[in-house]
Formats: sequence, structure tokens, C-alpha cells
Amino acid sequence: MNCCRICGKYHHIGIVATRLAGTDGVSLETEKWAQVLEANGCTCFYLAGELDRPPARSRLVPRAHFTHPDIREIYESCFGRKVRERAVTRRIQELKCCLKDEIYRFIEDFNISVLLPENALTIPLNLPLGIALTEVISETGIPTIAHHHDFYWERQHFKINAVWEYINMAFPPHLPPIHHVVINSSADNQLSLRTGISPTILPNVMDFDNPPPPLDEYAADVREALGLEPDELLILQPTRVVKRKGIEHAIELVSRLGRKARLVISHASGDEGHDYEQRLREYSKLLGVKTLFVSEIINEKRGRTADGRKIYTLNDIYPHADLVTYPSDFEGFGNAFLEAIYFKKPIVVNNYSIYQNDIKPKGFDVIELDGYVTEKAVEQTRRILDDPEAQRRMVEHNYNVAARFFSYVVLRHKLVGILADQMGCRAAGAFETASLPVPGQDPCELCNPAPEGGSIQP
Repeated sequence: MNCCRICGKYHHIGIVATRLAGTDGVSLETEKWAQVLEANGCTCFYLAGELDRPPARSRLVPRAHFTHPDIREIYESCFGRKVRERAVTRRIQELKCCLKDEIYRFIEDFNISVLLPENALTIPLNLPLGIALTEVISETGIPTIAHHHDFYWERQHFKINAVWEYINMAFPPHLPPIHHVVINSSADNQLSLRTGISPTILPNVMDFDNPPPPLDEYAADVREALGLEPDELLILQPTRVVKRKGIEHAIELVSRLGRKARLVISHASGDEGHDYEQRLREYSKLLGVKTLFVSEIINEKRGRTADGRKIYTLNDIYPHADLVTYPSDFEGFGNAFLEAIYFKKPIVVNNYSIYQNDIKPKGFDVIELDGYVTEKAVEQTRRILDDPEAQRRMVEHNYNVAARFFSYVVLRHKLVGILADQMGCRAAGAFETASLPVPGQDPCELCNPAPEGGSIQP
């Protein structure tokens, strides 16, 4: 059992979300936080409506999921309209009470000392869960780090609703025990402007101190499994099929390259409908681009499909890519951007606002679009594909830049300081009598975060 060697307290972190499973951005970033926390004296426990975390440290609560029928019914009764029925209010309160009981039991059973809501206090897809969490925090004063990935005001369909009092109360709540963390500077500005909350910016990260392992035998046949010919380029679009991903720009780019290539789209459309996918299929046919929708053989874990085909992870696909396209119109941050840099692949990226403000100024060398495909971008892409040495310089430069600004070291450094403050360790003066380390032992990083600029290893 991990514990602080100075203050002697067990650090049990209770991570609460609607879903912690699969390859969505929230689940992926939560896993990275958990890795860093557990490497530094914490034990993480999980409560969500869908889970793929260690069973002994997990609490599955079906109504925490935003797709649960009870929760979905409330959502459909409250959004897209300006007045709700009294019965809906009653149902919100009933489900809130049920979820509060679950959260209290979770805290008690696992001796949770800090709550870590992952987007559960940000997007009102599950109103009762957000309200329940807010009331538990208010009633207990439990130290809380609220990790916000995207906000309701960033999505059009939340702006017409009949629950403004709940949104203002809980998405997110402005309470003394909560330290708010956002992933980009725009969210920082908007959250401060709209609520008066002053958050910490902690961007998404990758483990750049540990490069990806070499290809193993299992993933060696990816190109063959995708039906690519030996001289055919694999151009990877590592996203869901969602309108804001701007995939039509990737199709146009491939068409204009004049190279033998296939565009491989890794993920399905999910719960956002299939109209956009049909539009992309028609556009690909119109421009003569071979576009593969391969979500059925890409998953978070390796395995076999029902008809016996191999299932690969996205990490199995990246090493085979000749180019990554990321022409999104909007992103909360840009996990796929960091993944392409991590696997040392050249990338085409649209100049979306978060990239422009938070990522581009760091000095990355990429092929940029500015809302549409230009001849300059096409020529630059051709040059990089045709010049291995220029490509090597580009990807090595990008990897080094990302290691400075978006690594686990950055995450750990900031997270350790937040935890020290939230848990009342020596930084807050709560353990004056334990100000010196036990002889022969190193000080706990949570109580004594390394100084600014100090050496930190995950």
C-alpha cells in the first residue's frame, strides 16, 4: 500500500467519470494521470458507468453512464427546449440521491482522500451525476481536483436547455474544496470570465521519455491486413468519423497528391450518426480516393473479429503510416496530434484555435492547412514524402519539442504541486513536525514537490 513517508497518510484518489473505457480522450488522459499518480505514492480507485480498470479498485454504477436509459430520458427532456415538466425535476432529484449514495459508499469503502472528477462536472450529459458530485463535495469538504476536458458552451446543442440553474450550480461548481484543471488557454479564459474560477492549465501529454517499442510480430502484417500494395502510401486519419474532424480535407489532399495512396480512417462515427460517413464515402468516390473505414479491426485491445480477422490497436497502425492527417475544425486539445509526434510521423494539421494558441507557438514543424487545402500544402506534403532526410529532421525536431512541453514530466510536476496543496501536506503547513525525511528514506514527492526547474522523473 502506497503512503506518504513523511506525513504517513494513505493517498487514495477517487476518480469519477461517466465512462472510463476505450480510446476516447477522457479515458486516455485519465489513464495517464493514474500512471503518474501511482508512480508517486497514490492508489487510484474508479467509479463510472463503464469501466475497464482493475476490478478490485473499481465501482461500476450503471446510472453514472450518459447512455443509461434513465439518464438519457432526462437529457432528452431538458435539452433543445426551454421549459421542463415538474415530473422531470422530481426524477432528476431521485436519480441524484441514488448517485449520491453510490459516491458516499465509494468514498467510505475505499477510504478516498481526494476526489478526481474527469469531465463529470463539465459536460451536462449526466445531470444527476454532476449535481450529486457537487453536493457530496459541498457536504464533506473533500479535497477535489476537477479535470475539465471540454465545456457545455463549446457545444451548440447544450445552449438551449431547461436546466440553467443546474448547469450554473454544477457544471462546474464554484466551491472552495475544488481545484479546477483545464487543458487549454481558451478554457482557462472562458472559465474565469464566466464563473470567476481561476483554473490551472495542464495540457494533454504523452510519455515522451519512453519512445514507442519497435514493431512486434503481431503487428507486422498491418499493411497486408488493410489490403495495401507494397508501393502504396498509408495515410492515416486517426479519429472518429465526426464532422468537426474535417476529414473531407484529408480526402482532397490525398486526391491532389498524385501518389498511389490509401486514406485509412481508424474509428467509427459512434453515437453521432452516419450521415457524415456517407458524405465522406461519396466524396471519396467523386475524387477517386481509396478511403478505408476500418473501425471493425481497430480497438483498444488486440483480438479477433467474429469472422476471424485480427484486431489491432491504434498503436499497431501508427508505425506503418507514411503520413498522418489531422484537419480538424475544432479540438479541445489534440491527442492525435501528440500521438503522431510520439510515433515520429509527419502530420498535416488544420490551424484550429487550440493548436494556433497553445501548440503551434511551441515551435513544431508541420504541414499546415488554414481551413482548406492549398497548393502550397500539397507541394510541402509531396516534398516530405519524397525526401526521407527532410522527413527525419522534421519528426526528430517535433519529438524533442513535444518532450519539453507535453511529457509526463510536465504532468507530474504540476500535479504534485496541486496534490500537495489539496491534501494539506507540508506545503500548506499541516505537518510541521514531519518536516524532515526519515533517515535513509527519500522525501515523499507529494509533500515535497521538486522546485521549479528541478529534476523530476515519472
